[in-house]
Amino acid sequence: MTHNLYLSLGSNLGDRAANIRNALALIDDRIGSVYRVANLIETESWGYKSKNAYINTVCLVHTMMSPMRVLEELQRIENEMGRTEKSTIGQDGKPVYHDRIIDIDMLMYDQLEISTPELTLPHPRMHERNFVTIPLQEILDN
Repeated sequence: MTHNLYLSLGSNLGDRAANIRNALALIDDRIGSVYRVANLIETESWGYKSKNAYINTVCLVHTMMSPMRVLEELQRIENEMGRTEKSTIGQDGKPVYHDRIIDIDMLMYDQLEISTPELTLPHPRMHERNFVTIPLQEILDN
């Protein structure tokens, strides 16, 4: 059975647009058919200060993989592309973010609701982030 998987992609280091294109190609090759991709948008960092602006997009992927298998493969893609730091939780209990070559987040997987230590779907903060809501709406409207 094919599932509708929505992913958010962002990059603020190096050739940001090329990083997004490379990640989309790896997703298409390893996870499923990239069916739609929203226009790239440039945004400021979210949740921390950075001198480097982000390029962001959202894509719809048709996949046969389970959500946990998708998560594993997305993390592998991020690592292979050179992402060295993951977001962590600071001493104040708030997330600590870093500049990154690539960031790929699962937003939604069909209408599935999951809440585990490793994965929460739908993404709990996607509605707070214009760099997600704007391209996601573009895909949903098409």
